[in-house]
Amino acid sequence: MDEVTRDIQGDIPLCMLFADDVVLDDESRIVVNRKLELWRRTLESKRQLSIAEMQMLQWFCGHTRRDRVRNEVIRDRVGVAPIEEKLIQHRLRWFEHVQWRPPEAPMRSGVLKRVDNVKRGRGRPKLTWDELVKRDLKEWNISKEIALDRSAWRLAINVPEPL
Repeated sequence: MDEVTRDIQGDIPLCMLFADDVVLDDESRIVVNRKLELWRRTLESKRQLSIAEMQMLQWFCGHTRRDRVRNEVIRDRVGVAPIEEKLIQHRLRWFEHVQWRPPEAPMRSGVLKRVDNVKRGRGRPKLTWDELVKRDLKEWNISKEIALDRSAWRLAINVPEPL
């Protein structure tokens, strides 16, 4: 097989990797592999958080992994929502507090934001709190304007606990 594909195995001008809804692209395979490794580590940290939560819930219920009880059953028994959703809910609740501050407050006026004239390192810029909140709002189909109506906002960001 290597003999057949020898001519096309060289460097290509643009390297792309497709996985579900994510596309990683760059000029070389090395950079794409670095991006893939970073993406894998991010997903791994989220998974570790979820695993730690489930281990605590299993311990709370008196189960072990050998009992082979499904996570959904344990969640329903304890009556808690997934920790990822609760983290988003708390982040959006803080966003509501920020929106209620007067426009001249430092957190609203941009005094506390990142300074643009500072030289930053190579690679992708770090995800800011504003960008993370925008992504959460988009995922949950919530508009910023609802934050000014407290009751509607609380209903929109509520993560119901299983019964």
